[in-house]
Amino acid sequence: MNERTIAVLGCTGSVGTQALDVAEKKGYAVRAVSCGKNVYAAERVVRRFGVKLCAVNDTEAASRLKAALKDTDCKVIGGSDAAATVAMEADVDTVLNAITGVAGLMPTVRTLESGKTLALANKESLVTAGAYVMELAGKNKKEILPVDSEHCAVWQSLLAGKKQDVKRIILTASGGPFFNYTAQQLATVTAAQALKHPTWNMGAKITIDSATLMNKGFEIIEAAWLFGVTTDMIDVIVHRESIIHSMVEYKDNMVIAQLGAPDMRSCIQYALTAPDRIEGVAESLDFAKLAKMTFFAPDYETFPLLNLAKEAHKLGGSYGAALNGANEEAVAMFLNDGITLPELFKVVTDATYETGIDDISPEAALETDKMARAYVRERVRRG
Repeated sequence: MNERTIAVLGCTGSVGTQALDVAEKKGYAVRAVSCGKNVYAAERVVRRFGVKLCAVNDTEAASRLKAALKDTDCKVIGGSDAAATVAMEADVDTVLNAITGVAGLMPTVRTLESGKTLALANKESLVTAGAYVMELAGKNKKEILPVDSEHCAVWQSLLAGKKQDVKRIILTASGGPFFNYTAQQLATVTAAQALKHPTWNMGAKITIDSATLMNKGFEIIEAAWLFGVTTDMIDVIVHRESIIHSMVEYKDNMVIAQLGAPDMRSCIQYALTAPDRIEGVAESLDFAKLAKMTFFAPDYETFPLLNLAKEAHKLGGSYGAALNGANEEAVAMFLNDGITLPELFKVVTDATYETGIDDISPEAALETDKMARAYVRERVRRG
């Protein structure tokens, strides 16, 4: 098992650092990585694992990292397409894509084109260009291994039955920090409040997406592509304790659930070892200490982005890219106190319908992303 060789894209982010922890504990060889501008963190990763190839998405930061690593044999490349180059050229069998946002799309495409196994934590790859990505995976006979805890849970639960017998997929959601809030209450919340997630420790952008339930909307789209079902077959249930990571209900009304501590390292490990299981790096569940598990229906009216995600998937083409691009831009504005959450909901909805087109290519996805962002900026500028 420890002969696996991997590249970790987004190695200094939340999922990336946990992936490195799993790799270190299980003896996987990390031969290539990508990162953003955090040169100090990247240097530590390269030295810790003896990395041979490192991509930095900022050219100036790449120059600084190259100078810092001049005593090593690590090749450093810089630029916006550097991570995609690493995905294509790295001498590894598996690429774990933990890049945040649409920047992870082309690394996903290049990984599949190169015939490597893709462990996917970058949900935007499927949100923005799912039809193309799944077609490419099928063409190259490569299964995409889901790293997100919800999709990893569904993947495992599907092993209990036949695909044709699946009645529905049930994705669990923590509900975020604004569970049970009214629309009026959401209008006055701050970014600082939104960043206080009740169970998961994640980056700022995905934490805001969790607060708005947009993250769950993206996961609906991702699940539809990964498991070949319609969004009408996917339900969401709010489960505050985040112990059940997701479920599958079969036509006999039997429900298979995957449970575990809220620790991303478990699903990272399973993606790298499946179908084998090895000793876990996350803590074992103590059921006697759980006390209770609760379940609630999501508030689709107060959190409208859930249904918008389903609509974007049904529209097809680049509408998912429009949804994602508009949301990324609006979230950045919210984090800088530029807009309120109700304003975010409105502008993301309008941008999705106005900028999506009927084209599934990655090029269309990236162009739509730019158009959606520009739409959001102009709308907010005009008030």
